[in-house]
Amino acid sequence: MSIDAFIAASRFGLGARPGDLGRIKGDPQGWLLAQLDGGSETTEGVGRSAERLKLFFDARGSGGDAALIELYRKEYRQGFTADVGARTRRAAATDQPFRERLVHFWTNHFTVSAVRPTVAGIAVAFEEEAIRPNVTGRFVDLLLAAIRHPAMLLYLDQAESIGPKSRAGLRRGRGLNENLAREVLELHTLGVDGGYTQTDVRAFAEMLTGWSIGNPRRGIIGEFHYIELIHEPGAKTFLGRTYESAGEHEARAALELLARHPSTARHIAAKLARHFIADRPQAASVDRIARVFLDSGGDLKSVYRAVIAEERAWRDPLTKVRTPSDFVIAALRATGVKAEGGQVLRAQAVLGQPPLVAPSPAGWPDDASAWATPEAMMRRVEFALAFAGRVRTRMEPGDLAESVLGDALSDETGTAIRRAGSRSEALALMLASPEFQRR
Repeated sequence: MSIDAFIAASRFGLGARPGDLGRIKGDPQGWLLAQLDGGSETTEGVGRSAERLKLFFDARGSGGDAALIELYRKEYRQGFTADVGARTRRAAATDQPFRERLVHFWTNHFTVSAVRPTVAGIAVAFEEEAIRPNVTGRFVDLLLAAIRHPAMLLYLDQAESIGPKSRAGLRRGRGLNENLAREVLELHTLGVDGGYTQTDVRAFAEMLTGWSIGNPRRGIIGEFHYIELIHEPGAKTFLGRTYESAGEHEARAALELLARHPSTARHIAAKLARHFIADRPQAASVDRIARVFLDSGGDLKSVYRAVIAEERAWRDPLTKVRTPSDFVIAALRATGVKAEGGQVLRAQAVLGQPPLVAPSPAGWPDDASAWATPEAMMRRVEFALAFAGRVRTRMEPGDLAESVLGDALSDETGTAIRRAGSRSEALALMLASPEFQRR
């Protein structure tokens, strides 16, 4: 069994299930490429943004802060837990794990964190409504969908941003919020060294004014809605270009410019190379992926094909440490366990990465230094022991290890598993092994 099958299933996918490596080994790259042609499907059981936000507006209108606190404590918390369970079960059972990993990659790239109670009820819906339908399309469409989604507009306070010289701004004395503009430039497109200035941040923030959310007084509740009343009037100069006053279309034009910018191509290429190749990918790999991004006009299928074609992605197994999320999903895929949302939340919280609760708009880190500390690895061992103590697999642990780790399984680890004193101890050894902790 080729090591390439393990790399395809674990580095590009979400971890092998029993029997997967045997099915993949004939053409690992073809197995990945075929997943790019699959259609988008909605994850069953995830609540819709519009429905959850209607609850928010109803509570705010009827009972103020007390009603909102009760909403967050009950409906939103319960909804978030159920959504996380549905999301995790999909990842654990999917036959298209490469495509699902790409969804998770972009969800982290365009982070909206449930650390904010208003966002918690729609964090998984953001992934379903903005990320999943656009994951194999054009980057500009993915960018627009993510930025216009209510979860992003709420998380980065765009719904509260008012042009100082707009009709509402002059009347209310409220002003501009630059959060969304800054994070789009720094995190989502150009990158921190992408060549923009504070003047560009402010101009972009002005162009974004008016991008808001429908509420009971205007628009469709819980969906994107443009409000001319709060849009900053006049021409703006952004990244050296002057844009005449055009309302909602100003920000769209700016995002289209950012989506095809060379700095964006390099920023996205570097993040993809870091995720799929190594924590510190070679510049040549990043250059090749960035060139495909530019030449294809940001066609994401073409970009993914370039990542798959990188020789270094297949040269060295086990170069990436699994994040806690990856680890939990891989354990579920290997054993066939169907975890509930509450179990997933508790497990990943203990491991240091509660689902969709990143501490900042930068999302969760994607390198070993963040996840391979002695304390973190000890928590993983403890999780492996507890998990293995509750799981009953149909396969002997030694056979299971060979099935899901394939040629990556070392003789030393394989022998230790087969010599373990009990099935649960053997399974824990597999889950805690270096081969299972890395991808």
